[in-house]
Amino acid sequence: MGLFQKALETYNYFADKAGITIEGHVALLPVSHIMQNADIEISIDINGKFYGVTLVDKKDKKTIIPATIESASRTGDNNRAHPLSDQLRYLLKINEDKYNAYISQLKAWTESAYWHPKAVAVLKYVQGGTILKDLADNKIITLSDKGEPVEPKGCDKYMVRWRVLGDTQNNITACWMDKSLFEAYINYYDSVIKNHDMALCMLNGDIDIVLESNPKGIVSAKYGAKLISANDLKGFTYRGRFTDGRQAATVGYHASQKAHNALQWIASDKGVNIGGRTFICWNPKGNNVPQRISLFSGVNQPAGANQPDYLKSLQRTMLGCRNDLPSNDDVVIASLDAATTGRLSVVYYNELKASDFLDRVENWYGTCCWYNWYNKQLYIQSPLITDIARFAFGVERKGKEKADIDISDKILREQVQRLYRCIVDEAKIPLDIVKALFNRASKPLSYEVGNRSKLLFISCAVIRKYHNDISGKEEWTMSLDENKKDRSYQFGRLLAVMEKIERDTYDKDEMREPNAIRMQAVFCERPYYVFKILNERVVPYLQRHTVQSRAFYRNLISKIMDELSEYSDAELNKPLKETYLMGYYLQRKELYTPVNK
Repeated sequence: MGLFQKALETYNYFADKAGITIEGHVALLPVSHIMQNADIEISIDINGKFYGVTLVDKKDKKTIIPATIESASRTGDNNRAHPLSDQLRYLLKINEDKYNAYISQLKAWTESAYWHPKAVAVLKYVQGGTILKDLADNKIITLSDKGEPVEPKGCDKYMVRWRVLGDTQNNITACWMDKSLFEAYINYYDSVIKNHDMALCMLNGDIDIVLESNPKGIVSAKYGAKLISANDLKGFTYRGRFTDGRQAATVGYHASQKAHNALQWIASDKGVNIGGRTFICWNPKGNNVPQRISLFSGVNQPAGANQPDYLKSLQRTMLGCRNDLPSNDDVVIASLDAATTGRLSVVYYNELKASDFLDRVENWYGTCCWYNWYNKQLYIQSPLITDIARFAFGVERKGKEKADIDISDKILREQVQRLYRCIVDEAKIPLDIVKALFNRASKPLSYEVGNRSKLLFISCAVIRKYHNDISGKEEWTMSLDENKKDRSYQFGRLLAVMEKIERDTYDKDEMREPNAIRMQAVFCERPYYVFKILNERVVPYLQRHTVQSRAFYRNLISKIMDELSEYSDAELNKPLKETYLMGYYLQRKELYTPVNK
């Protein structure tokens, strides 16, 4: 129960902020309250007299309302009414069962020791029975000849919230923002449920009311899915191990409310949804877990195209993060996904000290990086892990303006989850991801130029990190190593030379693909055989070069072949490994850097 315990810790730390609404942010819910989207806002005075009504703006629909255990988890067309704000059909006498359920809930509250003047005002107004006329007179709805709401379609399900004017206790008119109203209902509802069965809560160790139903709505995209559910008396939720759900786990009402509300708050504010899966990362004390460098944001430091400057810039950024997040603080990382429409599962969970977390983040971005062109300038960047997954397993789709890399949500979230662990748990990059990038980068004609360049950048970053992690040291640098004892690396260099010789002869606007690019896929399978073909085909292009340039390229080819001379013809023709892409990229980068040829 680590996730719930950390969520409970977070709620207790921020308990004084419960119910406070900040524009642009989802509020931390008070206990015994839920969040609903309001459609209609009715204003009345403290005596229950109608004052006005408006439709709620789309940007302002989020509304905190009191709820019972039953109403918070209601589904379908049942009569489990909310105690204060509810759908219009619960407020109308024409829906007798729903109306009676609503009135009985609200009346019981107003007649208790924990009554509140705003709740009394709402009760008086609803019992007055003028709500339909008031809405129709103000052109919010249209009534039929029988006096029933008919337009807009489905308006009987509009959620109503209340604004009460003239409350002498405070100047807050909005019921969904009044902390005194929240506290009054919390105290009232605690008195109502105090006679429920009590048991030991496994979250906080207190004796508390035992819940048969736990809250839903932690992840808005999976609103009906629950993290805790053991109410299936006939199925196989716990049968075979326990005779009832309480033997599996007992969670107290108050601890459950606080933990679920905290998780909903965290997921709304700090959650990242990828392919339908929600990833969250937070500090229970509210200290800032770095946003500039996150688990999903690549690093683009304006340090120029050299590795030492990039690492210095990264260190400066991380130093700022360390100042914001004390080293002994906890960082909680989790992934939530709906296994079914009604069940939410924790597919990943980890707790780290901030110092360890930041060390691992810095290590990832410091080692999984490569040269990339950005705004016509060369930088060193770390690729997004979402981009790694997309380019490894997605398919290019031609659009009207540009070609996008399309990938199914299921594949995306699963692959991102694997890469997620490579950062947080320092796991090795899976070999199948490396191979997938290698295979796709070796078929450049399958991609448009922009995607081709991005794929090559991502592939080199991942391949370099994979091999350095496997070896346990930085054997593969970001500088061209002309003496590298790796057959594939040297063949990659040759491919870059063949390409550059031909491109140098192109006119300014010529977009034709060089022979080296058109034959790259075959080159990977039979490198020496294809090289000999390419070497013959570049002869006419070499003739168009200056004497100095021809000498430069012939000398460069000769040096590379010297490095390959220790291999037999049979060995030279073996398929290339993924490391050839690094040799290709670095030699290409070197050739496009101004030199004396």
